[in-house]
Amino acid sequence: MGDRYSKIYIGGAWVDSEGSETISVVNPATEEVIAEVPAGTPGDADRAVAAARAAFETWGATPPAERGKYLGRIADILSARADELAETISAEVGMPIKIAKMAQVAGPLAHLASHGDLAEEFTWEEQSGGALVVRAPVGVVAAITPWNFPLNQVVNKIAPAILAGCTVILKPSEVAPLTAWAIAEAAEEVGLPPGVFNLVSGFGPVVGEALVRHPDVDMVSFTGSTRAGKQIAALAAESVKRVALEMGGKSANIILEDANLDEALVAGVRACYMNSGQVCVALSRMLVPRSRYDEIVDRVKDIAELVTVGDPKSDVQLGPLVSEVQRDRVRSYIDKGVAEGARLVTGGSEAPDGLPTGYYVRPTVFADVDNSMTIAQEEIFGPVLTIIPYEDEDDAVRIANDTIYGLSGAVWSGDAKRAERVARRLRTGTVRVNQGGRGRGPFGGFKQSGLGRESGVYGLEEFVELQNISIPNA
Repeated sequence: MGDRYSKIYIGGAWVDSEGSETISVVNPATEEVIAEVPAGTPGDADRAVAAARAAFETWGATPPAERGKYLGRIADILSARADELAETISAEVGMPIKIAKMAQVAGPLAHLASHGDLAEEFTWEEQSGGALVVRAPVGVVAAITPWNFPLNQVVNKIAPAILAGCTVILKPSEVAPLTAWAIAEAAEEVGLPPGVFNLVSGFGPVVGEALVRHPDVDMVSFTGSTRAGKQIAALAAESVKRVALEMGGKSANIILEDANLDEALVAGVRACYMNSGQVCVALSRMLVPRSRYDEIVDRVKDIAELVTVGDPKSDVQLGPLVSEVQRDRVRSYIDKGVAEGARLVTGGSEAPDGLPTGYYVRPTVFADVDNSMTIAQEEIFGPVLTIIPYEDEDDAVRIANDTIYGLSGAVWSGDAKRAERVARRLRTGTVRVNQGGRGRGPFGGFKQSGLGRESGVYGLEEFVELQNISIPNA
């Protein structure tokens, strides 16, 4: 991938980082370095903020429809490169290429393209009594994004921010940063005004912290761990910045006794293991009626053991975890589950057969799990499913809500109205009933899963301030 990644993008130009250090991007399937990106410095962050601040007044005054057209053209350019983007993400994250084309590329690009329509649909100003209520851009935004869905999470931040009239500095994950260069190239190609979009790669404690502390940054939009999100919120509070935080989850999948098990169990395993479990909304706790517990455990075991693991370029369902650190972390959780008395149904912390190279983890299922166990309370971010029995509907809701998180969840029942009643009792930002999806609704969490929402009009609202202009009657 050569020298393409040797520079950062500031003020509409490709420039050298002030520092000389680089960060190796490793293919988790081969353990080989596939690219080097600049390890940015606080000085790089300062330059990017200055460029964004200089561009803000003009960009914020640009009509929303025109801002939306730029985003549409960027989406067109990236769509023409969809296969390349999928291959890049598969190489840096480890998701099987066939799945990456849909989950990592097609969906995010469709979302990016939709912002042209959103510019027309959004209520930018309205009369309220004697006041003119204007939705004005927040200002300069620092977008700090994770490695598990790199293109998707970048789009979720920069598209609504740019549409709102904000200017942006993107700090992508140092683990999987490569698609950020494609976005910057597309921004340059469509002639996005200099300073509206800036890219600085680097480590979170260096570049990320410099952006969060910077007095000319008005807002930080972050996706990542709850631990890091708390640190960002504390630093941002020093200058009373707005923050949007999309953080961790430990989501419950409630299987009611009248559910269609043929559908619910297959879908439940898939929803836990997607992207090798490296998904904040992974349904990692399966709550099942005690009256059907043994039957369900046996069936889940059979389903999990059919999941194929291997080279992301081949026809498999799961690739490796993203890094050696992540693989070792997940394996340590599996060992802790055994040590705390959970029953290992299938999987385990040993390397999968026939895969001596790569950061692979066996698809794992635990039964006889108490919700107080570490594997039931902490976000593992790997292909580890816990099956927890409940006594009745109230007990299921209690267990589901017994966590510091509140990001996602699901309820399965043969009676959709009953499932909806249970869903309303869950303290979580998204709940899927049976095979339902999220549609055009908001994405975000309750409790320590985050602040704010992403997606569609709800995501756009995060990047505007309400301004009340009172004009006396003539």
